[in-house]
Amino acid sequence: MTLAFVGGTHRTVPLPLRERLAFSAEQAAEALARFRDRFPGREGVLLSTCNRVELYAAGESDSAPPPREQLVLFLAECRGIDASLLTPVLSGENDEAVVRHLFGVASGLDSMVLGEPQIVAQVKQAWAIAQESRTTGPLTGEMFQAALRTAKRVATETALGRERVSIPSIAVSDFVSGVFERLDDKKVLLIGAGKMARETLRYLREAGARDITIVNRTIERARTLAAELRARPTTFDRLGNELAATDLVVSTTGATEPVITTDFYRPVEVARGGRPLVILDLAIPRDFDPAIGDRPDVWLYSIDDLGRMCDANRKSRQKQMPAAVAIVEEETRRFMGDLHHRWSGPVIEQLRAGWSETGDAELERLFRRLPDLSDAARSEIRQSFQRYAAKMLHVPLSSLRQESHSGPPHGLLDALKRLFDLKE
Repeated sequence: MTLAFVGGTHRTVPLPLRERLAFSAEQAAEALARFRDRFPGREGVLLSTCNRVELYAAGESDSAPPPREQLVLFLAECRGIDASLLTPVLSGENDEAVVRHLFGVASGLDSMVLGEPQIVAQVKQAWAIAQESRTTGPLTGEMFQAALRTAKRVATETALGRERVSIPSIAVSDFVSGVFERLDDKKVLLIGAGKMARETLRYLREAGARDITIVNRTIERARTLAAELRARPTTFDRLGNELAATDLVVSTTGATEPVITTDFYRPVEVARGGRPLVILDLAIPRDFDPAIGDRPDVWLYSIDDLGRMCDANRKSRQKQMPAAVAIVEEETRRFMGDLHHRWSGPVIEQLRAGWSETGDAELERLFRRLPDLSDAARSEIRQSFQRYAAKMLHVPLSSLRQESHSGPPHGLLDALKRLFDLKE
């Protein structure tokens, strides 16, 4: 076993448990530092988004990746969760299945919103955090670069990503528009000023929203985003007042604890005087305490409540799937062929070294017997020897490469070792 992974998505892990399992960027870095100490010599990359948490591991020879049980236990310990809760909901794969899964994830084929482009940036971020945490290596490096290449092919060679699709776009175009007949007369509050907030704000503007306020803990980020898309920034200490005045709230922060608790909301509820409030909580972990959704005149929807609309989106885009899956399969075969070919490296080097050593010895003997040869003649003869050696090695090396497409070419490698008396 060379590659392994464990993980769960919105389809397998209930939202309350997924919230507990989610990693912020800082928490991911801390977990990878622990991974480096726990599993020395292994490579690891942790991908955590609002819809999935996945740990990829790799290693060769004596440093094979840990088995599924150890990886599940590791994730449980990192987040302070009983491993028995995670075991039933986290799946595991090895080797080729890992590659196929990651390539599909990066291409948006496993997303809640089929073909969403944001996942590529999230995969890149996960890889960057792993690099900074010094848990990457040649196996994960090649695999993640190939995954990004696959995602680019799917985006450019199919129509899967050509339409506007993402969680914010589905939330605004389908969900919000289904709740409100119009947005130009509604007060909208956006909590958070990150990438998802920026995209949400853009879609809200396109949908007709005019009165939009941005609240963020860092007022500078709120001001920057507000200036870009004609919104009003305000300080975080004004959050209660803004909640009391708004009609629609969209929350997208990266907070690790609820931003709006039931205690915080009680005076807001009094100030609202019974006016209805629609809350779209797109954050994981959730920004709003779920109990707030039980309050009168509050309609609180989490990211999992978008699932029905995302299923409709998936059905409308399903016709693009065969072409996208074909690309994933092609790139998976290519990657696995290259990976299996790595097994041939030492044998190839020994073959080349042996032929080169024999050729050099014969050339020296020839040049001693023909001392009057010019430097140009010696160079031409040496090049002829090198071309001859390359042509003689071409057939066995091509056979190794071809055999690698079907798996590690152990049988052919053993045969070459015996034929040419190659040592380990």
